[in-house]
Amino acid sequence: MRSHEIDYKIFGESIQTVEVELDPRETVIAEAGAMLYMEDGIIFETKMGDGSEPDQGFLGKLLSAGARALTGESVFMTHFTNHGVGKKKVAFSAPYPGTIIPIDLATQQGNQLIVQKDGFLCAALGTKVSITFNKKIGSGLVGGEGFILQKLQGDGKAFVHAGGTVIEKQLNNETLRIDTGCVVAFEHTLDFDVQSSGGLKSMLFGGEGLFLATLRGTGKVWLQSMPIRKLIQVLAPYGKNSGKESSSILGSILES
Repeated sequence: MRSHEIDYKIFGESIQTVEVELDPRETVIAEAGAMLYMEDGIIFETKMGDGSEPDQGFLGKLLSAGARALTGESVFMTHFTNHGVGKKKVAFSAPYPGTIIPIDLATQQGNQLIVQKDGFLCAALGTKVSITFNKKIGSGLVGGEGFILQKLQGDGKAFVHAGGTVIEKQLNNETLRIDTGCVVAFEHTLDFDVQSSGGLKSMLFGGEGLFLATLRGTGKVWLQSMPIRKLIQVLAPYGKNSGKESSSILGSILES
């Protein structure tokens, strides 16, 4: 089905929200729990599936929901529809500090985009949200990240969340090596793999992790400067930054 044509505005800097404006009978789909506020006249329903295939049977919806469960997401999605008179607005918030990336799937190669498994936020009804597996199964399993990815397909607006700052790069028959958690989304024309980061000494003492993501070919890629994994490590009580504030004389005095 053709996607609904939605308008939107993005607010904020470090922790962003996206406000979607719906005409009567227009619908936006979102991850469960992403809604921040909605105006009177908007009705939401929790459904099994993204609604992109209205004639899909129960078994098909069940298989789709099971596939979503593999990514760690809820098997249900929330559909917000404007049942009121005139335009109505509904807003969605990012799950942690970062940036919301608006993407027009109609402008992407093959009308599709590959997204990290927890990157999808919301999209116009008609967008198909499915999963795809890294073709390099061995490296995907060893690398620990990038084995299961999400695929967005359609001709409407979709919104992806990234941690920290977003870097957009265009590859032209080039190769880019990236920290495995820093890949947010990429066009399906790029070949994605997870490889060892180098020699044994570099892997053990380099501080860059044992594996790096590798993208090859021609297409666009979106990167994030602070994936949730790194954010948790920084904020953890016993993380590598836990003693920095108290390591100074002033910090010790304040603690005492």
